[in-house]
Amino acid sequence: MPRQFTLPTTLAPYDGLGDPKQHIKKFRSIMIVNGASDPILCRCFPSFLDGPALDWFCSLPANSISRFQELAKQFEDHFTASPIYLHDFDYLTTIKQGPQESLKDYITRFTKIAMRIPDLHPEVHLHAIKSGLCPGKFQEAITVAKPKTLAEFREKAKGQIDIEELRQARRAEKSAFTKDDDKPRESKKSFKPVPRYESYTQFNTKRDDIIKEILNSKLIKPPRKAGTYHEPKNVDKSKYCTFHQKYGHTTDEYVIAKDLLERLARQGHLDKYISEHMQKRQTPNSDQHAPTSSSKKKDKAPAQPRGVINCISGGYAGGGETSSARKCTYRAMLAVEQSPSNPQPGQAWGLWYDL
Repeated sequence: MPRQFTLPTTLAPYDGLGDPKQHIKKFRSIMIVNGASDPILCRCFPSFLDGPALDWFCSLPANSISRFQELAKQFEDHFTASPIYLHDFDYLTTIKQGPQESLKDYITRFTKIAMRIPDLHPEVHLHAIKSGLCPGKFQEAITVAKPKTLAEFREKAKGQIDIEELRQARRAEKSAFTKDDDKPRESKKSFKPVPRYESYTQFNTKRDDIIKEILNSKLIKPPRKAGTYHEPKNVDKSKYCTFHQKYGHTTDEYVIAKDLLERLARQGHLDKYISEHMQKRQTPNSDQHAPTSSSKKKDKAPAQPRGVINCISGGYAGGGETSSARKCTYRAMLAVEQSPSNPQPGQAWGLWYDL
């Protein structure tokens, strides 16, 4: 071996499986680039064999190989049945684009298989790749455009791939935006209504039965989505709400339903569900409050008036029809009445309103 020669390490050893001709081609191309001669090819070839292939090389008779061409010929003849099955052009018609497969992935998968078919005609290639397209807008566009070469088809496909990648990027941005809004949504879900009443009436019947009857009597209307709620996978089937007609919580746990029944009870619509001793206890209490309030009113004596104000409203009492004439008459009358005696303390004279 030459002193400056280095053995390449990029070629995987052949172990008896696969195409022997393909292995020979790769071996030749790598060795020739490194400046290997025919004797060096023969010396280095066993370094790229493994398993049954290396056993075969070791079983060759001594001095039976004079050139690398002879070694390659015997190697291909011995492992001629070992190539993995290679598809022909008929197999291309079975390759179809999946419903959720992108156009880029479909063309990449199709091209990898087509490259392994020897002597594949371009027209057969074009017809097969068009036939495998998933029904949709791009297939309709290809049917109308009718590309005659693979280059024209790839040009059309490139525009569609750009559109799909743009849509995928927008979906990724939208999903990232919805993830940021998860916290506010969780806070809304965790909100619990506060009871409106400090104390609630004790019914002699379960709230579920009361709600069933008032719903049947159409005293109240059920929620719009009652009976159509989507049930989660891990919902608790032991709890059922008659008001919502769904599982997951009981009627007693639903505060709004309790407030609704309490409001109806205080309005007198649910008297038959209230215990008799509760009604009797509430009746005398209401009667007792009435006399106490009236007795308090009787105990209070009317307050004595502090003075009298005499008012004249509307029209005129004398002195003429004009305002100045009535004022003069009033002053004269006031002077006459005040001359005999002064008015008593706390007493006021009549007031004149000029209407």
